[in-house]
Amino acid sequence: MTSWRKSLQVFTLAAISAAGGVFGFNALQSPTTVHAADQVQTTPQQLATVQDLSSAFKEVGKVVNPSVVNIRATKTVSNASMQQLPFDNPDIQRFFRGFGDQSGDASPFGDQSDTPLKQVGTGSGVIMEASDGVGYIVTNNHVAGNTSELMVTLSDGRVIKDAKLVGADPHTDIAVVEIKADHLVPAKWGDSGQLEPGDWVMAFGSPFGYLGSMTHGIVSALHRQAGILGTGGYENFIQVDAPINPGNSGGPLVNIHGQVVGINTAIASSSGGSQGIGFAIPSNQAKPIAQMLKEKGKITRGWLGAEIQDVAKAQDDASSLGYSGDHGVLIRGVLSGAPAAGQLKPGDVVTKLNNQPIKDADELRNAVALTEPGKTVTLGVYRNGKEQDVQVKLGELPENVADRTGRSTPNEEQRQAPASFGMKLSDPSDALTKQYDLPDQSGAVVSAVQPNSAAARAGLRPGDVITGINGQKITSADQARNALSKADPKKGIRFEVSNKDGAQLLFLRQG
Repeated sequence: MTSWRKSLQVFTLAAISAAGGVFGFNALQSPTTVHAADQVQTTPQQLATVQDLSSAFKEVGKVVNPSVVNIRATKTVSNASMQQLPFDNPDIQRFFRGFGDQSGDASPFGDQSDTPLKQVGTGSGVIMEASDGVGYIVTNNHVAGNTSELMVTLSDGRVIKDAKLVGADPHTDIAVVEIKADHLVPAKWGDSGQLEPGDWVMAFGSPFGYLGSMTHGIVSALHRQAGILGTGGYENFIQVDAPINPGNSGGPLVNIHGQVVGINTAIASSSGGSQGIGFAIPSNQAKPIAQMLKEKGKITRGWLGAEIQDVAKAQDDASSLGYSGDHGVLIRGVLSGAPAAGQLKPGDVVTKLNNQPIKDADELRNAVALTEPGKTVTLGVYRNGKEQDVQVKLGELPENVADRTGRSTPNEEQRQAPASFGMKLSDPSDALTKQYDLPDQSGAVVSAVQPNSAAARAGLRPGDVITGINGQKITSADQARNALSKADPKKGIRFEVSNKDGAQLLFLRQG
């Protein structure tokens, strides 16, 4: 017998054994030794277990299906905007490009970029609140956002033609739709924070327009960032293997107790259909966003005003500061005038938010964004070899925050240093202070940076004022040159810099 046949046999027997020996033998027994009497005695018990699980799925379906709706959305778009769709999301592609044509072909109007196109597509949603003849449906922004018309079909066949978009948030892909109808059945929110990989979940919706569909599977992973929502998106997806297909977008992901623990949003697929990787927005993120949209019609987010990076992706940099942990968030910079200014410092490592451990930058960013502006949060911070609490009153995330953050964080390859650092250092002067709008302070002004030099790759740029090198305070250009001549770029050089935008910590390293 060839090796692959042996492997197949072992897998098959192991699978039978893991299923409880339905056929009355396990992986160590030969099929010829099975006794019929044993089969008769054990099979009813094992079948009862399977039937119990099947009954659980059926009961969940009876509870949830009355809350699930089909949404038919009409959007007016230009052909030019159709060319800018997120092609890494097959579900969104198919929703926008197909619009009722499941082949997903582009618009029949050709390349007339200025021609307005009326596009119609379908998705799903779930009624999460209902009272006095008014219901609120939670769905995806890419289903109901920016629509001119919305029509909702309920599970009992009723069609609501005057559905109204209450609000939508493209940064989380959540939208809320209002309908007026009697005898609506709302679903119940669950706690997505209790989910673990391996938990049973069910996906509900109207894939390809088939309202009343449900599939089941398990939670494959948590805290996924899939790059679906762009650089401004807040992604913290639940990954599931329950089949999710075009049209499922906006439908609920439900736990075994019939509680909504997620909102289906996308699939990873090379074919446009389910290939076992689906993503859902966690209920603990979707619920507060939906509530805020219902109450205000828009989203306001908390804001720290700090440039952050995973400690796991910058362990050498964190180690140079004396931090030895694997988890946490390195503060690389603090924007001038931001809520964090004067409270956090470049080089701090944030390990907790309101006494809850913080694993990485995405977790901190999402948690801060979900906190109401004006509230004070307590950050657990590692600074100068000690853990301490720092309180910050959050501001409201400005629209132009991307413009204010300045530079991007260099990656490890960019920090590699050749023999020359490639920057010109000068003492502060009236001319430089006016040219770069510098704060009134001492230090070494970076007045020029050679392109592709070590300094450029480390993130230094003209207008930066170096105030510290490897923990040594810098008050002049000569002092900076002297410190650099003694520094070993193979061990890493840590720069404390400031400019008109705020303060930042930069690292230069030669491998």
